[in-house]
Amino acid sequence: MTGADIVLEALEREGVRVIFGYPGGANLPIYKELPKHPRLRHILVRHEQGAAHMADGYARASGRAGVVFATSGPGALNTITGLATAFMDSVPLVAITGQVASTVVGRDAFQESDVVGCSMPVTKHNYLITDVHDIPRVIKEAFHIATTGRPGPVLIDVCKDAQQADWPDPVWPQAIQLPGYRPAFTPDLSQLERAADALSRAERPVILAGHGVILSGGEEELIALAEKSATPTGTTLLGIGAFPVRHPLSLHMTGFMGTGWNLKAVQDADLLMCVGMRVDDRVTAKLADWAPRAETFIHVDIDRSEMGKNRRPHMEVVADAKTALGKMLPHIRPPEPERRRPWLTQIDRWREEHPLRYVHSNGHLQPQDVMIEMYRRCADEAIVVADVGQNQIWAALWWNFAKPGLFINSGGAGTMGFAFPAAIGAKVARPEKDVWCVAGEGGFVMTAQELSVAVKHQLDVKIVLLNNFSLGMVRQFQDDFYGGVRSEVDLHDMPDFVKLAEAYGLPGRLVTSADEIGPAMDFAQQTPGPVLIDFRIDEEANVYPIVPLGLGLNDFRELPDDYA
Repeated sequence: MTGADIVLEALEREGVRVIFGYPGGANLPIYKELPKHPRLRHILVRHEQGAAHMADGYARASGRAGVVFATSGPGALNTITGLATAFMDSVPLVAITGQVASTVVGRDAFQESDVVGCSMPVTKHNYLITDVHDIPRVIKEAFHIATTGRPGPVLIDVCKDAQQADWPDPVWPQAIQLPGYRPAFTPDLSQLERAADALSRAERPVILAGHGVILSGGEEELIALAEKSATPTGTTLLGIGAFPVRHPLSLHMTGFMGTGWNLKAVQDADLLMCVGMRVDDRVTAKLADWAPRAETFIHVDIDRSEMGKNRRPHMEVVADAKTALGKMLPHIRPPEPERRRPWLTQIDRWREEHPLRYVHSNGHLQPQDVMIEMYRRCADEAIVVADVGQNQIWAALWWNFAKPGLFINSGGAGTMGFAFPAAIGAKVARPEKDVWCVAGEGGFVMTAQELSVAVKHQLDVKIVLLNNFSLGMVRQFQDDFYGGVRSEVDLHDMPDFVKLAEAYGLPGRLVTSADEIGPAMDFAQQTPGPVLIDFRIDEEANVYPIVPLGLGLNDFRELPDDYA
């Protein structure tokens, strides 16, 4: 076998079935052998960043590691944004890049780049393979690292001569030996008991759940613990779906664009338990003003390095969310109804005082109306992949599914252009699911070339384009926080998206009024293959609630009454 054959055989042994990739000079040996491995489905992308985002969406939708192929130099470097996106959101990914021959590494050979050095800050681990005998071990280790503990991307840079070298009888490792790698799985039971006791005794507790709950499959344990302790529960942007929005205890989304009743509850809580989340600035806004009345802060996370990184917890539980919540549950003492009733009544009052509102009947198409009509057709089953910006928050705030793992977006990196290729990856992973892609026109054009992939494979992805002819979130920030100076945000020179769709070979629709939304959505659902709908929304539509930059959650702004 050649090294290239061994790479492909090793992937098959790891259960890989789909690869998103792009060939080039430094990985041609692998592509030469690829036709001999029909169990590996290869999807040819139009840009390596698209490959990384497709593998990301595939991983989030399937729970399995996504796989990327790219060549050396610019090909490998084009994956960095996708690797960073996966790294920030703890998504398992394995990127296999070609590298120049080991004899010329470091000599500025044609299309050489220090991919290991460039990717090191945005990968969980990476390798440079110069010897064919390392390939089986490295690939097995890479998948183990990517999928255990806190998941993340791993990059393997394989020199061309290692791909071409012969190894007649390769040795396939049966076990992993990584002495320095000990992901936490078993929590400290004494800490769990202390945390359960504190939650049981609290007067005004709040639970916030992040992406780690979904990654661990701990949604049922979260619901059971919230119900047994009668604790209101919200989620981060990435945690949406971890707790049903329509549950009586739901606080919906937290953070500087979270719901008003969530922010009120967080700020008034006497106990705050954060599960499977980083406690980052999008959650806390001004950190010094976050949860000021919380006398007890409990942090549950699988990554020990997150403990105290932003706020020092009173109790640390280092474990995956499912394990921690499941072991905590027997130690929860249900509170007396009279003891918890004032807190729950107060939250119901805040829910009435600070509902989600948006502009009605101003003569323009409102993005919330588009989202409401889309979700009516999803029936708690569709996968919704959102891009970044206003479209992302509108999609998040109007989410009302009862099932987890169906809302996908780039949370930590905030990568514009993520949604469409990630939606392709999600559809490849879950062909039985309806997949909707929600994007703004600014982000969509960054990866629009992947329309070719959707058409070639007739992937049933429905693209909901919320088109306001501007970089909407940037424009809103400029209006609200930078003196109203609208600098370089106008996108009226964008292409005709219906014609663009038709040029790529998929149908497109233009929608300019509310009465056209439903028929356009029905058309998309009834049409096989990809469909694009260009919704010309209100150019002045804004996201509310929102916390002004530099301020705390207490300072959140809601839709002005004049616009309601």
